[in-house]
Amino acid sequence: MGSRAPPAPQLPERLGTQVEEKHLLSSLAAAQALATVLRPCYGPQGLQKLLVTAKGETVFTGYATAILRALQLEHPAARLLREAAQGQAEQSGDGVAFVVLLAQALLAQAEDLLRAGLPRAQLREAYAAAAAETLALLPSLAIRSLGPLEDPFWALHSVMTTHTLAQGDRLTKMVAHACSATRELDGAFRPERVGVCALPGARLEDSCLLPGLALPGKPCGQVTMVQRGARVALLACAFGPARPIAPATALLSSPADLTELPKGSERLIEKQVGQLAAASINVVVVWGDIDEETLTQADQLGLMVIQVQSRREMVYLSEVFGTPLMPYLLPPLQPGKCQRVYGQELGEGLAVVFEWESPGTPALTLVLRGATAEGLRRAEQAVYHGIDAYFQLCQDPRLLPGAGATEMALAKMLSEKGTKLEGPSGPAFLAFAQALKSLPKTLAENAGLAAADVMAEMNGAHQAGNFLMGVGVEGTINVAREQVWDTLIAKAQGLRAAADVVLQLLTVDDIVVAKKCPTPQQDLNPDAEKPKERPSPVKKISPWKK
Repeated sequence: MGSRAPPAPQLPERLGTQVEEKHLLSSLAAAQALATVLRPCYGPQGLQKLLVTAKGETVFTGYATAILRALQLEHPAARLLREAAQGQAEQSGDGVAFVVLLAQALLAQAEDLLRAGLPRAQLREAYAAAAAETLALLPSLAIRSLGPLEDPFWALHSVMTTHTLAQGDRLTKMVAHACSATRELDGAFRPERVGVCALPGARLEDSCLLPGLALPGKPCGQVTMVQRGARVALLACAFGPARPIAPATALLSSPADLTELPKGSERLIEKQVGQLAAASINVVVVWGDIDEETLTQADQLGLMVIQVQSRREMVYLSEVFGTPLMPYLLPPLQPGKCQRVYGQELGEGLAVVFEWESPGTPALTLVLRGATAEGLRRAEQAVYHGIDAYFQLCQDPRLLPGAGATEMALAKMLSEKGTKLEGPSGPAFLAFAQALKSLPKTLAENAGLAAADVMAEMNGAHQAGNFLMGVGVEGTINVAREQVWDTLIAKAQGLRAAADVVLQLLTVDDIVVAKKCPTPQQDLNPDAEKPKERPSPVKKISPWKK
């Protein structure tokens, strides 16, 4: 009697223990490590990180953008994921942790499908279909919209108070007023028209709105005010003699040349400062060093000289005034114009204010005060989030339920469709739904709630058709009643960024890092010994031999 052939081994048996010890996706470990760092900071109840940057600065923050910027990443997949998250921050100003956590969850679900035997090519195609379906379903969840003349306070409140912030209501009111006041008649909004000036000292309650544009700093010379008809030049160079990078050697043939050398430089500076005054420039903003003698000449010609500390402030001024940054000490063809420029003391802080006439004020400045640098930093970041959110609402006024309600509703719809699909699309849709559910679960965990109970309650509510159920501080909440909203454009961009980076990483089967070539010693040491001379290929004949 012949022996019966053993049954064919199932897929997990064929994979063996050796495959189980390592990831099938080479990028999953890096994504998990990155998500482990950011997960505790996700949501309004997220924790803070104490960062020590490469320059030795200590930063206390819970913002994912600052944390990612401070990390020194070596894994190529982690760098790619950071680039995708930073792109999300540049486009919408928020959603960095959302992109990283969702991408990591999608990669983890993809590895489970690969272990189950789904070919990588089919998995990528099914994931792409699930991502497209998610983006197509997203607009159906937008149940609120910001009207063109409506007060945006309720729409900005949840965005600005994502991280627990004292005086959040007052800051939100000031940001809402500044954004509404600077919006153009055609509905367009330019974020650079709302300035933010953070001055240490006093309390956050002492923050105020100023008409015009205010920058931290003070006038450098004797001219401290231009009362009327200010014409502004922006100089991204030193206000004084040029300092070339390459050393120059003066060719002097007589003692008279030595005497005339400094006089020539002085005459050139006098000519350049005179050209500014001849072009009716009376305010000069400098990003660079200021020479005392040149400043004295500017005082004699009635020029007000202001020094700024960062290129960001110069770019901001250029966008508001519509005038270019000049790399040399020359007047621009189109100088910036405003009504007046003056220095103002705000408590213990000093600021320079550029003010326009009331009907045509192109900018308002929110002056933030705070007793600590960390408090000012958090308030400034909250204000920028509010400005970015208003800019997005001017492009697309639709709003989505926040607090994880949108992710839970999308997961429900994808699960329902995934159970009806055949082939690899069905498991991929279910995997995409599981990845989306991980986000509200993280919100519950960071709030100190029983995540299993909260997820069960949310799942029951969403199955019953209540897709406004989200995660709150003490449990589930109705996001419409609590006024917790997300902008549709930011959520769509985050979903698209996470899906795109996951689809790219699914095609990677191995990571090959090229060995760094050592730098030649001659490039590092200019005093290295010269190579010995090679013998001439032409044979020399001695005159003694014939």
